[in-house]
Amino acid sequence: MTKADIVDIISSSTGLTKVETEAVVKGFLDTVIDAMKRGETIELRGFGSFKVVKRAQRVARNPKTNEEVIVPEQFVPMLKMSKDFKKTVNEANS
Repeated sequence: MTKADIVDIISSSTGLTKVETEAVVKGFLDTVIDAMKRGETIELRGFGSFKVVKRAQRVARNPKTNEEVIVPEQFVPMLKMSKDFKKTVNEANS
């Protein structure tokens, strides 16, 4: 499913135009990205939590050359799904 598909579904179920719905979806995504840039955690009850996690420096291996490479520490965005979300998906696919 793409962002355009999401816009179509929300637009048809809410009665908003596709342009208005696209603006809302884009606004939501921009807000999440901006908050994560500031290192904030975003909790959406029943869906999950977005947060920024610091990954420590580590040694990896280049599979082509088998040479060791140092991967520097970095901050990565993470999404942890809620228990209710996981349960719903599991029940629907069982």
